[in-house]
Amino acid sequence: QVQLAESGGALVQAGGSLRLSCAASGSISSRKVLIWYRQAPGKQRDAVATITSGGTTDYADSVKGRFTISRDDAKKTVYLQMNSLKPEDTAVYYCNTVPLLSWGQGTQVTVSS
Repeated sequence: QVQLAESGGALVQAGGSLRLSCAASGSISSRKVLIWYRQAPGKQRDAVATITSGGTTDYADSVKGRFTISRDDAKKTVYLQMNSLKPEDTAVYYCNTVPLLSWGQGTQVTVSS
């Protein structure tokens, strides 16, 4: 089964930027939808950005205009560019597909005020 590995998380000041990567161990070109999720302490895991195989994107209202999702099927990687970060963006970020694969370990993003 394809495995997912997220990376790129860090501690950053409010207003800063990060680029997250999610590398798949196998092909993702057949995965019609790729999704970035995040889970803050004590909260449920929520989708923040999706991208289809055709490149159509969608974002949660809380990140719209600040985050950009992209995919590179040749590199088997999906990215999340995060700009104008806010303390409320602090969470563990995960990627996954439709249909779901096993969850990776995620990558911690911490935004200080």
